Amino acid sequence: MWPTICIVSLMLFAELRLQPVDEAAKRPDFLAFRTELRQAVEKHDVAGVLRAVHPKIKNGFDGDDGVEAFKKKWNVNQPDSELWKELGAVLALGGTFTERDTFTAPYTFSKWPDSVDSFDHVAVIASNVRIRSGPDVESAPIATASFSILELDSDPQPDTSSWTRVLIDGKRGYIKSEFVRSPIDYRAMFQFSNGRWWMTFFAAGD
Repeated sequence: MWPTICIVSLMLFAELRLQPVDEAAKRPDFLAFRTELRQAVEKHDVAGVLRAVHPKIKNGFDGDDGVEAFKKKWNVNQPDSELWKELGAVLALGGTFTERDTFTAPYTFSKWPDSVDSFDHVAVIASNVRIRSGPDVESAPIATASFSILELDSDPQPDTSSWTRVLIDGKRGYIKSEFVRSPIDYRAMFQFSNGRWWMTFFAAGD
């Protein structure tokens, strides 16, 4: 634990907030669909996930779409498939209805403000997260952030995937990567068609 005097002196900065949003309960049929899909992901149930995937699912921006491409991209039959982590994270972070029959997740994409560059910023997805002076837990905290949008530090230097470099009022800080998410990370779109819900899009990038 840091001494109380250290906590009191944390840097104050102007925060742009992005509060969590989850509108799934507005459509009980969608909420039930998503709950079933989340359970399939948690169990690494390939058949359960594939039942939710639309035959023409969009897997990216290169035109390699459809169920077979989805299976190949994610190596779904491998226990260490990245699908379980990535889709699980998307489903856990809520989302919004962009139309009555279309739900987009996570909220860090669907509610991202148009005025903020999505390539140069990340969203903090927890409250009271410490931003430190270096990329380790022994470094002194310089600020805290709660569901904030932070500017990325683009200065080239050696980096570590477990920490993300950000700028706080022009000063470099480090935040644990597990507590931030880029709006152009993986996101999903779900649509109601032919009497049921489908996952019609699952991709990252722009």
